[in-house]
Amino acid sequence: MKSKVVAALAATMAIGATCAFAANPFVDVPSDSWAYKSVVELADAGIIQGVDGQYFQGNRNITRYEAAEMVAKAMAHMDKASVEQRALINKLADEYADELNNLGVRVSALENRVGNVKLTGDARVRYINQGGDDQKSEVHYTKDGEIKTKTTDHKVKNDDSWTYRVRIRANAQVNDRTKVVYGVSTNNVSFADNSTASNSDNDNIFTDRAYVDYNFGGNNWDLMVGRYEYDMGGGRAYGFLYGDNFDGAQLKYSNDKFAATAGYGKFKEGIIGGKAGWFQDDNDAWHNDSMVSKTAYGELEGFFGGGRAAGSAIGVYYNNIMPEADADNTDVWGAYGSLNLGKWNLLANYENYSDLKQNDNGSTDDAEVWIGKLKYGAANFATPKSWDAWVEYLNADNAFADGDGNFVGSTLSWRNGNLLNNVKSWGVGVDYTFAKNAQFQVMQSFASSAKDGNNDPGEETRAQFVFVF
Repeated sequence: MKSKVVAALAATMAIGATCAFAANPFVDVPSDSWAYKSVVELADAGIIQGVDGQYFQGNRNITRYEAAEMVAKAMAHMDKASVEQRALINKLADEYADELNNLGVRVSALENRVGNVKLTGDARVRYINQGGDDQKSEVHYTKDGEIKTKTTDHKVKNDDSWTYRVRIRANAQVNDRTKVVYGVSTNNVSFADNSTASNSDNDNIFTDRAYVDYNFGGNNWDLMVGRYEYDMGGGRAYGFLYGDNFDGAQLKYSNDKFAATAGYGKFKEGIIGGKAGWFQDDNDAWHNDSMVSKTAYGELEGFFGGGRAAGSAIGVYYNNIMPEADADNTDVWGAYGSLNLGKWNLLANYENYSDLKQNDNGSTDDAEVWIGKLKYGAANFATPKSWDAWVEYLNADNAFADGDGNFVGSTLSWRNGNLLNNVKSWGVGVDYTFAKNAQFQVMQSFASSAKDGNNDPGEETRAQFVFVF
């Protein structure tokens, strides 16, 4: 095995120019040996060290750990290798992956090695049961010369309660600073779909990730361009209005204490991403139109805490939401605080939307959202039997739905849209990892009521199995 590994590693090394000046460190490798050049090159590169620093002992079989050490050192020279040579090193790294992990070469080294393409993904089966609103919403519109009425109560029951979704990601490490990610996803496919399996996927599978991520400036700066997930307020905020697909560009600076993010682009999900919604024109006539919007955003975050408070953070953020239709821009200001206390986490989040709330007299006010969430524990996909439990409170003004009561954004929250607009609502949930990479999650809203009027939303029960790979 020794001769095969040494020969393979020697073939990958682009250091021949230094070989003529390198001294042979091993007394048992004569200059006329067939292996002399390869052994000297590998020793000079620090990939092999021999026995006691003096003997190569070419006839001795090496252990898998010794071979893994050679592979780990060769991986440090990946930038000098051709595509074929990188493929050979990757093949050796796969062969000795367990030993490399045990040696602590894990890996960013393995996972980020140049030329590597890693496939990941997740699958979800979800159940939702929601009672109807106290009052049905009504939209009156004209079609084919007739006035028609559309009524909605947002009830979710029976076959409509069950959906599935599958997502696949290809993560390609172009070099030590550049990564390309491409992903496809299904929609939330309902079990109520009575079409054939071959037809049910029509217009259902789509590209949800397609971006380049470039890291520079001593690993403090990161530039991302393409279609990526944008969570409004950053990954630590609640993500009330938006946490979904986004076409744009983002520049971020971060260190252990501070992060600053700026970006620009277009929402790609929800009514603000192009989905049709119901809106009234100046003549009070209803139309089924989208409200495609772009946004410029900025975030400032500070990280603090040690010991039991490690990982705590505070942040402020701003969005200028710019509808492409004839509508005014909306300025959004938000702030969050996330405090860790051992196994406890407390999140507080506030957002203000300028002049978004329409009053009955025609005037406008700022719309506000208040969120608080307390969580105990941490359900980790990699740790079987890990779990967490949480309780949250949400208070949102009547400004985030179309005329049919459909939420205009694409929230990061678990809640259905009518539990995100004109509502005061509590929620509880539990997440449990019942096997490695397999988790069961359950959520329940309660004490939900309308802020304006008396059209209280129905309570939502949600349960889902999530599998990652």
